[in-house]
Amino acid sequence: VSRDDAEKGFLMYYLEHGILEENPFDRIDPRGVGRLMELATQLGRKVRPDLEVGICGEHGGDPTSIELCHRLGLDYVSCSPFRVPVARLAAAHAALKFGRGQQHGKRPAEPEPAPTEPVKELVTA
Repeated sequence: VSRDDAEKGFLMYYLEHGILEENPFDRIDPRGVGRLMELATQLGRKVRPDLEVGICGEHGGDPTSIELCHRLGLDYVSCSPFRVPVARLAAAHAALKFGRGQQHGKRPAEPEPAPTEPVKELVTA
């Protein structure tokens, strides 16, 4: 079912009558689709540990969905250009909240490269 067809038909009824709490086209449902993503990621990486996993589309710009992707150990999210600033902020927030993903089944992050020049002074305003 396409988003347009669903939103013109049954989906608005489901939302208005409390059958669904949120529009599934706006945010990934962690108990449904999120669980499937978790299983796919875990099982895929059992077979191929270097498997790169990510999402693309409008969910890649939703802060709640980005947090879920981080907790599941996905490697990337992709979204439309106008959503990039919010997506970057949400990804940074998730990294601060949950760490860099290492404890969530993701491969350890590459170490940060050393700066080429030491900082000579701290400028304060």
